[in-house]
Amino acid sequence: MKITLLVVGKTTDQHLQTLISDYVARLGHYVPFQVQVIPELKNVKALSQEQQKNLEGELILKAVGPATELILLDEHGTEFRSIAFADYIAKKMAARRDVCLVIGGPFGFSNSVYQRAEGKISLSQMTFSHQMIRLLLVEQLYRAFTIIRGEKYHHE
Repeated sequence: MKITLLVVGKTTDQHLQTLISDYVARLGHYVPFQVQVIPELKNVKALSQEQQKNLEGELILKAVGPATELILLDEHGTEFRSIAFADYIAKKMAARRDVCLVIGGPFGFSNSVYQRAEGKISLSQMTFSHQMIRLLLVEQLYRAFTIIRGEKYHHE
């Protein structure tokens, strides 16, 4: 199993990027993990939100292999407590399929991406910036793997 975090646009805040990089390195001890960046669209002022979602959707779908399980970070997705999220990840590991977690652009996902997705998760009912949610997700993935392994990072 390999996990890819697919994001639209690079992380521009260097403080966040430093923290994200730290957790990405930690995750490498548990699972092959990578962050893949789809460049932000250029010259979007003339495009509607729907057109932007559709163009980003095409890029997202091109980046995901046909056998890869696509899971979206979405405000309407399933929320987990950390231990339940660890169980969710453990089940994904047992299935031995590659997983791609996607954080979309500012307007969400196109219908074609929703149709291709096999799951949706939400980290909170609150709204966070797309750059901030990257950090929260990689930290929760790290936490999940430490729970799976019975390590002391997580305290109940």
